[in-house]
Amino acid sequence: MSDPSASLTAPLVPRRATARFMFPNPAHWIALGFGSGLSPKAPGTVGTLWAWLAFLAFNPWMSDRSWAWLLAGGTLVGWWACTMTARHLATPDPGAIVWDEVLAFWLVLWLVMPAGFWGQAVAFGLFRYFDAAKPGPVRWADQLFKGERGKAVSWAQGFGILFDDFVAAGCTLVVIALWRAFMA
Repeated sequence: MSDPSASLTAPLVPRRATARFMFPNPAHWIALGFGSGLSPKAPGTVGTLWAWLAFLAFNPWMSDRSWAWLLAGGTLVGWWACTMTARHLATPDPGAIVWDEVLAFWLVLWLVMPAGFWGQAVAFGLFRYFDAAKPGPVRWADQLFKGERGKAVSWAQGFGILFDDFVAAGCTLVVIALWRAFMA
């Protein structure tokens, strides 16, 4: 007879995100950026590109208040969705989870608009740099809530998935603000 307490301490086996994994669960849909996180190469970049296109599609019908509510609600729902999806994948911060990129880049675009294509492209490049390279404060934010691979994912780790991307967005906005101040 097996010991039931053994399953509580046994390491979890990480799963891979697939379309089959995503379809039956709304948390997976959200966390995986409606499928953009399933990209086999650079899912964070693909998720950010999806966010950019979605922002451009939604923005004509959105007020500042609407964006604020969408970002606040998206953060709360995203915390739940990212935590659940990371738990189901048995990985603390799976690369396929891109809702963090989506929210953070929507925040960047909301605050830099109106910007032309090149302004948006610079914002995209800066955000991807800060999110991928994780310099200084982004690295600190990324490490703050890190969990161990093979261990259960906590709510704090689910929040951490979002937090470092918001810090990357903040760094992006600081660079853009400094550039605008210097050029004025």
